[in-house]
Amino acid sequence: MPHSKALAPDQLYRVCDLSQLDFGTTAELEPLAGPLGQERALEALNFGVGMRHEGYNLFVMGSPGLGKQTLLKQLLEGEAAKGAAPSDWCYVNNFDVPHRPQALALPAGRGVELRADMERLLDELLHAVPAAFQSDEYRIRAQEITDDYKGREESAFAELNEQAEAQGIAILRTPVGFTLAPRRDGEVLGPDEFKKLDESEREAIETSVRELNEKLKGVFHRIAAWQKESRERFRELNREVSDAAVGQLLHGLEEKYAASPQVLEFLNAVKQDVAENVDVFRRAGEEEEQPQAQQLHDHELLQRYRVNVLVDNAEANGAPVVHEDNPNYHNLVGRVEHIAQMGALVTNFSLIKAGALHRANGGYLVLDARKVLTTPFGWEGIKRALRTREIRIESLERMLSLVSTISLEPEPIPLDLKVVLSGDRLLYYLLKAYDPEFGQLFKVLADFSEDTPRTDENTQLYARLIASLQQRDGLRPLAREAVGRAIEHAARRADDSERLSVHLGDVSDLLREADYWAGQAGREVVAADDVRRARDARVRRANQTEERLRDATLRETLLIDTQGARTAQVNGLAVLQLGDYAFGRPGRITATARLGQGGVVDIEREAKLGGKLHSKGVMILSAFLADRYARNQPLSLAASLVFEQSYGTIDGDSASTAELCVLLSALADVPIRQSLAITGSVNQHGQVQAIGGVNEKIEGFFDLCAMRGLSGEQGVIIPAANVKHLMLNEAVVEAVRAGRFHVYAVGHVDEALNLLTGLESGEADVDGRYPPDSVNGRVQKRVEELAALRKRYAQSGRENRPIVENGDDGAA
Repeated sequence: MPHSKALAPDQLYRVCDLSQLDFGTTAELEPLAGPLGQERALEALNFGVGMRHEGYNLFVMGSPGLGKQTLLKQLLEGEAAKGAAPSDWCYVNNFDVPHRPQALALPAGRGVELRADMERLLDELLHAVPAAFQSDEYRIRAQEITDDYKGREESAFAELNEQAEAQGIAILRTPVGFTLAPRRDGEVLGPDEFKKLDESEREAIETSVRELNEKLKGVFHRIAAWQKESRERFRELNREVSDAAVGQLLHGLEEKYAASPQVLEFLNAVKQDVAENVDVFRRAGEEEEQPQAQQLHDHELLQRYRVNVLVDNAEANGAPVVHEDNPNYHNLVGRVEHIAQMGALVTNFSLIKAGALHRANGGYLVLDARKVLTTPFGWEGIKRALRTREIRIESLERMLSLVSTISLEPEPIPLDLKVVLSGDRLLYYLLKAYDPEFGQLFKVLADFSEDTPRTDENTQLYARLIASLQQRDGLRPLAREAVGRAIEHAARRADDSERLSVHLGDVSDLLREADYWAGQAGREVVAADDVRRARDARVRRANQTEERLRDATLRETLLIDTQGARTAQVNGLAVLQLGDYAFGRPGRITATARLGQGGVVDIEREAKLGGKLHSKGVMILSAFLADRYARNQPLSLAASLVFEQSYGTIDGDSASTAELCVLLSALADVPIRQSLAITGSVNQHGQVQAIGGVNEKIEGFFDLCAMRGLSGEQGVIIPAANVKHLMLNEAVVEAVRAGRFHVYAVGHVDEALNLLTGLESGEADVDGRYPPDSVNGRVQKRVEELAALRKRYAQSGRENRPIVENGDDGAA
């Protein structure tokens, strides 16, 4: 196995080639018009916006800071400007079914006009209708109806009086009606006088009274009919006068809204309702003399003729683009408000309020997916509206049967819009997996990339992107060297020297902070040192925990050696993520190996501190050991692995190479150099695989070594596959250049063993035997010794203690 060589300084940090940047400062650059590295997402957005069929709503996914909202805003506003302003929407009273207000659609800007027209109409009606009923013509015609009725009534009673007088009967008016009584010589006979009359005379009078009583009933019937006729004539007169007054006022509105059949129907309903409630308008002039209850009642009736403008697009220049920051149920679909009146909650159509769906109707609605999903009923409200293609306002309280107040059932409004959800990838895949309706309603996925290849062309485009952000925020121009440093930061942000992060939020923050430090230094142009200082200040603000852990190691509270050699002990590397800040932390890994039945005990797992990925890595170690050293015999060992002084959960397989090396050290009884730390994942064949956080891990061990003093022997072993990810800080690169620190890249565990032990790992011959003085030879020998020892134990106790394990009866 060839020895691994230390990496050269230029392999640890890819410097930006300033010869590719042909400018002095970013003030000379033309801003980048479109997004960088988001061609896939832009294609999806254009497709989703242009596709007008049902269900092609969009889900925009990617981590925060990629510029999703900025690009969405530019794209949607540009597309919306090409479209026409959508209709205004109003709610008006339904005179036939008051609890179901009617929805009116009008051209943009006409909703407010209709509301103002109805306000003027109502004001004019309050003056015109009372005036019409106070006119001389109305009084004369009303008097004619009254006189005609009274004339017929008097004529009927006069005729009946004549008949009564001819028969000697008097018709008397009492407080409770009319009565008939006999009369003689002009005087009404009392009961006693009537009894003194002859029986025949009394019978004749009683007969006459009965006949006259029947005729009186007939008169009353005719009077009732005349009264009904008179009321009907008054009603017709009132309707005629009302129609004349209202019709004259409505004529202009009917001409103005002739193109809106719904409005004409509403105006016709208003005309009929005014005629039926004309007394309300007649009392308007007498309001001060009315009781308060009557005034309130009249005021509520007059509210029926007003218009509730739900959505006003008078100022719209194209289709609307609505961003709803608080997408709860009522803010999305609208609500019906209530007011307290005489101890009760009441409502009417004027208290209907629009939601974001109403305001975005005909355009685009942009929502944060996480906020929608974490708001009760918000997600269900969105789905129902998109599924039914209408906005139906329903009270949550009624849906949940929490209250029983008077409420409304507004007529649903047709829905035609695009909903754009923005969220991270986890939310998208969870919705896709667990909500069957999600895939039917959101068919377009726009996936924003986290980074872009670091090509010469993209480097130049990135410089223009930096210029765009600098000019957008009004910052000082950046010198060419500062731009180069910012591009290098973008590669470090991407954890890849061959790619550039397109997290615009992070780049913008870096530029603002560099601008601040340039101002502190009194410079008019941001220099490379300002960018470096901004990066260092970021670390300074966030690395207190890192310093405390390093200080604990320096004070030997946490035990980590950086010199000498120890058997069955190795320095592993981990990454701790605290918010947006990640740092590397070296940790001691130890192993034991003894006679057993072929198992490797993961103490972290047994203590329930190890995650599934870490447990998988330990199982791979067992498979590697059995495959390499015990193909033809039982693996007769019991081994244990542990991260010393680790008090939290451990997961991931990036320490599996270190765990394998320390386990082989324990078996071979070979010491490991403590001046080296190692990271990397290993497979069953001993190949070392790439891991994450390689820069932070190297820097974490380097900082500890630097604090103790660099000896020139210290270094870190990493997977060869991670070399392209290296963007180490200046201190590490300079130490490597000076030969005081080293970074080694390995592709196989045998290479790592060479470095860690200083011995040859050894290669197997055709018989599978390793050189006895090599690390693998020593491990092979120890495994065979353990197998033989186990065999002797098994034979000595065969009759009482047979060993049966994995189908092997222990016989050799």
